[in-house]
Amino acid sequence: MKRIALYPGSFDPMTNGHLDILEKSFALADRVVVAIGIHPGKTPLFSFEDREAMIRGALPELSNRMDVIAFDGLVVDAARAHNASLLVRGLRDGTDFDYEMQMVGMNGAMALDVSTIFLPASPDVRHITATLVRQIAKMGGDISSFVPSGVAERLKARFPQS
Repeated sequence: MKRIALYPGSFDPMTNGHLDILEKSFALADRVVVAIGIHPGKTPLFSFEDREAMIRGALPELSNRMDVIAFDGLVVDAARAHNASLLVRGLRDGTDFDYEMQMVGMNGAMALDVSTIFLPASPDVRHITATLVRQIAKMGGDISSFVPSGVAERLKARFPQS
């Protein structure tokens, strides 16, 4: 039986922090489903198709073990729909841990068959957030050390002054 993990997030854009957690996920699961949350009340910087392309472009050598999907409901429902028994969550600091522990409790109450795994972010990417990357790119800053090269190219195209 294959072990399938679901790694949910907005990935708007994918950062080296996301990439760090995604790479670690492949050591724990035979297949990883990257689940891009689509929220009707939010307008993302990049479309689902753009985010999917950025994620696939960052790890082309693992594309045969990865699915990229969109979801707009509960993460546990997305996990079940894709036969995932594991939810992967990255932790940068204690604040992330406190929030994620609440989510584990709620998700566990709704789906006993789906376990959450916390993966600590590597020290060199712990400070990176997609929100800060977007802000730096909008203001013309150099984001090349925070995102995969393909993502940096897309951000530069979106914000030509960067």
